[in-house]
Amino acid sequence: MSAPLLNVRDLQAWYGESHVLHGVNLHVNEGETICILGRNGMGKTTTLRSIMGILRKRTGRIQFAGRDMMALPLHQTARAGLGFVPEERGIFASLSVEENLMLPPKVAEGGMSVEEIYALFPNLEERRNSQGTKLSGGEQQMLAMARILRTGARCLLLDEPTEGLAPVIIQAIGEVLQKLKGRGMTVVLVEQNFRFAAKVADRFYLMDHGRMTAEFPVAELPAQMDMLHRELGV
Repeated sequence: MSAPLLNVRDLQAWYGESHVLHGVNLHVNEGETICILGRNGMGKTTTLRSIMGILRKRTGRIQFAGRDMMALPLHQTARAGLGFVPEERGIFASLSVEENLMLPPKVAEGGMSVEEIYALFPNLEERRNSQGTKLSGGEQQMLAMARILRTGARCLLLDEPTEGLAPVIIQAIGEVLQKLKGRGMTVVLVEQNFRFAAKVADRFYLMDHGRMTAEFPVAELPAQMDMLHRELGV
């Protein structure tokens, strides 16, 4: 069996003096989608920020495509092929959709062309000349994802992509993730909506107070529902 594309072992992280990750272990195989579930404040976003190197006060081991990521400066993490879509999306309000789309540099060959992105996100093509401030929340989420797909990133880290969005937009994002899976994209998804995640994820991790407390494949999701309702409070 080949080594995971992304392998995280005993990841500890701090915000100042506050110790927030306590030995996180996870792995993602190439072409796989995993989902990290958990209530607010359990360390899910911190895990993504630590993997990307945005949070620098950390120890442990992070390997991506066989490369040690712990010592890399932040700009080299992106160039290694990791792409991060934060919950706040980071759309530049004064730029048009197409200007936002073209802003990040390519980091590798194999990224999607603008034409392929517009085929995947037809809403963005319709709004290509609109300013970032004119976009709905769902369109901003699509644009934030599209920007990373153009760069050639091999692994997409998605933080709460469905938060606050209408059901029809959530469905559209789910369809996009299914198409990306068909293209062989590797995805780490942070999500509280496990009904949405069940349609796109291959495996789940449950996070509680800075630790992974459970791991199971999507086939076991029905058997885990009582536990998830109890742990997530839904």
